[in-house]
Amino acid sequence: MLHTDGREFPQWLLLLAQLPASPSSARVALWRRARAAGAAGLHNGVWVLPESAAHRALFTQLAATVREHGSAFVLTVAADGHEVDGDIVARFDADRAREYDEFSERADEVLAEIAKETRREKFTFAELEEIEHDLDRLITWLAKITTRDFFPGARATAAAEAVQQCQQALSDFAQAVYRAEGLAAPDHDEHPEPDEEMNPQ
Repeated sequence: MLHTDGREFPQWLLLLAQLPASPSSARVALWRRARAAGAAGLHNGVWVLPESAAHRALFTQLAATVREHGSAFVLTVAADGHEVDGDIVARFDADRAREYDEFSERADEVLAEIAKETRREKFTFAELEEIEHDLDRLITWLAKITTRDFFPGARATAAAEAVQQCQQALSDFAQAVYRAEGLAAPDHDEHPEPDEEMNPQ
């Protein structure tokens, strides 16, 4: 169903979970798994996700776990395309905005690190490997955020562009490393270990 701003809303899945105050580990486990899946909290013990087979399977599994200590229900609620849907989507957007903002800060740190080492002309394979590791972690993190970003917007686009900037900066830094070592840079930004380059089998 379309909202007045043109966004299409799905049906919603609600997980209603009631757990005793003790043991607190059950509440913490539910919170962690729900948040990892991108679920938004509406009220205490009420979680929502866009309706899908995968999300239904997750909520069904979580409900079964909750029932070991309390009670739980999984409900499907039809989207009405009006104020309620807008409020729900706003919660998802706010959660992802926080993640994207943190991601953007980390991407800026990676770019700043590359710029710093470039100014220092610290063109070593050790430094290259460290930056590659940081970028790999950044890409993995973005993949997780994207998976639970059900209503992507400008921040998602900016995050993808930030990764591209980091990749280009890393490629330029790698070229400088190989030049400093007197080696031919590999094609397609593939950086073999220095020993492999200098001691071919």
